Amino acid sequence: MVQRGRKPKPTALKVLEGNPGRRPLNDREPQPEKRAPKCPPWLEPEAKKEWKRMARTLESMGILTQVDMTAFAGYCQAYARWKEAEEFLSKHGTIFKTPSGYIQQVPHVSIAQTYLKVMRDFCSEFGLTPAARSRIRVDVEEQVKDDPMAELLSFKC
Repeated sequence: MVQRGRKPKPTALKVLEGNPGRRPLNDREPQPEKRAPKCPPWLEPEAKKEWKRMARTLESMGILTQVDMTAFAGYCQAYARWKEAEEFLSKHGTIFKTPSGYIQQVPHVSIAQTYLKVMRDFCSEFGLTPAARSRIRVDVEEQVKDDPMAELLSFKC
């Protein structure tokens, strides 16, 4: 069966956003453990750096779970390839002259644009853009309760 219309938003994101549509939430949606998956060994080195940079943050926000490995790996790999293409463009420029004298765009321009689009799609899935974050509401008190050190530091006599 082909699904029409917008793709459904995960219930966890609807809750963080405060359920702006006021539609009933799916109380039967699977709830994977909110723990970051291990970084896959096959990622490119730059993708592994991005994984390490972002995984803890997304895990602490309750967004990255064990079952998100493939999607998050896709984001990290797209990031690595986008960065590689952008570094090439910074070093070599965006155009070149063909042997016949025509000016042409280097392939890395479209490669960078393609991976930037892929990254943007993954970023919206994980709440990594200002627009995506503006739709998320985090209960600060609940976060503090989950942190034993924060509870100790906030204790008043």
